Amino acid sequence: MSNAIASEPNSMRSPPNLRHREHTLRQDRSFLQSTGIKFQQWLESRVAAASPLGDPHIYDCSSFPWVELLEKDWQLIRKELDAVMVFRDRMPSFQDILKEVEMIQSDNNWKTYFLAGIGMDCSENARRCPETMRLLGKIPGMTTAFFSILSPGKHIPAHRGAWNGILRLHLGLMVPEPRERVKIRVGNDFYSWREGEAFIFDDTFNHEVWNDTDGFRVVLFVDFARPLHQPWRFINERMLKWGALAPFLREAGEKQKKWQDLLWKKS
Repeated sequence: MSNAIASEPNSMRSPPNLRHREHTLRQDRSFLQSTGIKFQQWLESRVAAASPLGDPHIYDCSSFPWVELLEKDWQLIRKELDAVMVFRDRMPSFQDILKEVEMIQSDNNWKTYFLAGIGMDCSENARRCPETMRLLGKIPGMTTAFFSILSPGKHIPAHRGAWNGILRLHLGLMVPEPRERVKIRVGNDFYSWREGEAFIFDDTFNHEVWNDTDGFRVVLFVDFARPLHQPWRFINERMLKWGALAPFLREAGEKQKKWQDLLWKKS
């Protein structure tokens, strides 16, 4: 769990079945690192077994009643996005906030506008998006939220997330045409975003993203606590809370604050 993102091989070289959670980065791990990965795999198997919704890689949004509220008022979020997109060129790239993203990105074509994050001060960004924040407040166990902005032609290579105790929502806000060329693969399944439509998946499964258009793709990117039976719900809540103490998250919080101050100092 020390890495926020673990890179996977290019999908063209990957095995036919991509519905897996394996860590493939840094095969030259130390004994302690290998032991930590094995312990994480055991924990994730317990979390999966404790899920009342099973262990799919893609979820039915109807299982989460609050999704309807986001989709109903998505244009309010889009209006606030339009206002901050004016400053897109000055926004940080994802690896400027979270160093581990350097494993899958070395350019500046994946920008972020953080609204909430574990251990982060996003107050000034959030102040400029009051309706978005109101709607985010409806999401039980929300841990992270930001506008995820992909430049034209951007490809995010195959990777997996840090911990299956969270699920990820993408709410389509800005989806260029042809829509079929703006897509995400989760496991062996593909999804093309629609404006105003939510998509929920488990990011610890192998996934990959493309924006093969001439326009910007923007989604509201939200992580929230996975529904679990007790006692794993309590254990997961404690783990997410303690996550704020992790060195890489403390560093990310400091970087986010600096970028936020820089962004609005110049506006």
